[in-house]
Amino acid sequence: MTKPEPVFPANRHALYEAHGYSAAIRSGDLLFVSGQVGSRADGSPEPDYRQQARQAFTNLKAVLASAGCGLEDIVDVTSFHTDPERQFADFMEVKNEVFPEAPYPNWTAVGVNWLAGFDVEIKVIARIPETAA
Repeated sequence: MTKPEPVFPANRHALYEAHGYSAAIRSGDLLFVSGQVGSRADGSPEPDYRQQARQAFTNLKAVLASAGCGLEDIVDVTSFHTDPERQFADFMEVKNEVFPEAPYPNWTAVGVNWLAGFDVEIKVIARIPETAA
């Protein structure tokens, strides 16, 4: 049995240590990525919603890259939204920039009432390519 291995992107390790969790866990050929928010380098949220969503995807890409993965390796996405009715059109615009064509990963969007000062969070599961294993 494969032992789960924590994965951290460069320059953000302290964020995860401060809150006691891993950016991602590699288990066999799967990567389970913790929810990524639109935080700037100092940990503060991007104030503009679209920019916050874009930054969340940028942070997600950094975690994926640290395990040898890319967006094309994502198989499952869950996004969390503090005001989905108001935010969804903007989020879909950003999502369509990130995933412009099929095949798309499967997706679940969830409305929540709190995300620690953020408005969107993105959690994924990716398959690690053989070349990165």
